[in-house]
Order: sequence, then C-alpha cells, then structure tokens
Amino acid sequence: MYHRIRELREDNDLTQVYMAKLLNVNQRTYSRYETGEHEISLTSLSKIADFFGVSVDYLLNRTDIKKPYPKPKYHN
Repeated sequence: MYHRIRELREDNDLTQVYMAKLLNVNQRTYSRYETGEHEISLTSLSKIADFFGVSVDYLLNRTDIKKPYPKPKYHN
C-alpha cells in the first residue's frame, strides 16, 4: 500500500511536508508511512483517500480501481 501513497503524492507534485501538514503529523512520520516503517492510522488513510479521490481499498492494494465507492443513500 505504501507505494501507492507515494505515487499519488508524486503524481500530484506534492511534498512530504505538505502531506504531513494535511495529516497533522511531522514530515518524518509521513516519510515512514511511505516506506512502510510506520503503520498508518485508519483516520490518516481515510484522509489521504478523500484528498486524492480514491478508495481506501485502492490505497491498500485490494483493487486497481481508483474511483471511490458511491456514498450510501439513507432513507428516513
């Protein structure tokens, strides 16, 4: 999964510092996310998916389809 996070960041010409600020972590922690040295939280993973408009399953390498799932429609 970690290579996809890095690919998305690089494809969008963003720095690790920028992504770290987005996730409210320091740059070193974010760098460790990309190398797999540090486990990424579900909250951070969800923020990254939302930011790039991809599914968490894509980030987790469970699918090659980037498009996120449609949000469920709730009936009252």
